[in-house]
Amino acid sequence: MNVTVRPARRSSLARTAAILTTMGLALASTAILGSGAGVSTASSHREAPLIAADPQVDNTDVYAFTSPDKPDTVTLVANWLPFQEPNGGPNFYPWADGAHYDINIDSQGTGKPDLTYRWTFHTEDRRGTNTFLYNNGVVNNLTDPTLLFRQYYTLQELRPGCDPVTLVEHGTAAPSDTGRASMPKYGQLRQQATVQLPGGGQTVATQAADPFFLDLRVFDLLYGGNLSEVGQNTLAGYNVNSLSIQVPKSRLAFKGDSGRNPVIGVWSSTEKQTLKLSPGKAEPTGKFVQVSRLGNPLVNEVVLPAGLKDAFNSLPPSEDHNQPAVVAKVLNPEVPQLIQAIYGLPAPATRTITRTAEGPSCAACPCCSPPSPSAAAWPRSGHWTAPGPPPPARPSPPRTPPGLRTAVPPPTVR
Repeated sequence: MNVTVRPARRSSLARTAAILTTMGLALASTAILGSGAGVSTASSHREAPLIAADPQVDNTDVYAFTSPDKPDTVTLVANWLPFQEPNGGPNFYPWADGAHYDINIDSQGTGKPDLTYRWTFHTEDRRGTNTFLYNNGVVNNLTDPTLLFRQYYTLQELRPGCDPVTLVEHGTAAPSDTGRASMPKYGQLRQQATVQLPGGGQTVATQAADPFFLDLRVFDLLYGGNLSEVGQNTLAGYNVNSLSIQVPKSRLAFKGDSGRNPVIGVWSSTEKQTLKLSPGKAEPTGKFVQVSRLGNPLVNEVVLPAGLKDAFNSLPPSEDHNQPAVVAKVLNPEVPQLIQAIYGLPAPATRTITRTAEGPSCAACPCCSPPSPSAAAWPRSGHWTAPGPPPPARPSPPRTPPGLRTAVPPPTVR
């Protein structure tokens, strides 16, 4: 799987309309295991009809980068449950009990996970019939009796053909930040929730400020029809639920050799069971079904049409290239056409890809003639982009917390 990874800066829809054109060509995210400062980012909030109605399991972001504090490790971060208004009590923003929150690693370019880190949560609600309060006093420690709503998780490492390995049996998630009066030292609670992993590394489940910059006024006919509505971070002031894990590069690389095999594919996904509803109850039943997935930024949000979004969320990346309707929209995305229609900016020429026994060939595409490793891998993987310069990017806005540079989740918004 050969994908160009841009430097450690985050792309933004708000910069220019041309960025939208570029972002519409991406299929999946990757992380570089080498010594460079490469970082891969992805974002998609409320992008499909079904998942918009089920925010607890909605993937919003996924990040992968060489850890600045420990260069022999990789930090993986995945976020869920978008648009958390900080004052959203009394229940605030718990993880979904029993759902599978997954970060998937493909080390061979197949579009299939060679390794999955899976968090599964369960809740201890001490409020009962006594109170509506999330906490009934100041909370300085995760074990304080004043913290009435608690969540715990199991973290497993899954590899095909192997028994699951439990890395964390009974981890404690940092609670939702209910405010300065209730949790004056939220960073201390997060530190207490950080768990050291066997074999090296660490993980934490916590609430965090949404680190992605996104101006969602793009949906007002691409920024007001005259680019008058740009530069506002719609996500500023909102939190997300965040899972971070830092692991040695050798755990992720093919055959454990990050020097020889420095490229991996990374995506997050969520599985859940059907809920059987009865008055005052919702009981999970049946098989687990994938309901959300996230690779590169905004593919499902602004590349695929509404009628394909829910189905796309259910697919594994290895099946993307077998979906003609999906491939057609990736090769001929809608956003460049909208930019051309609204602003008169010519849309870049698209290309067609034809299948042969030897692999795909691209009309008017020099990167596939003669065949290259990226071309040869494409029929097996949905993770493919043409070689070339990275898309335009802007520096992180001033409000962006230091999480991507320190491997520490950003603080919550209060």
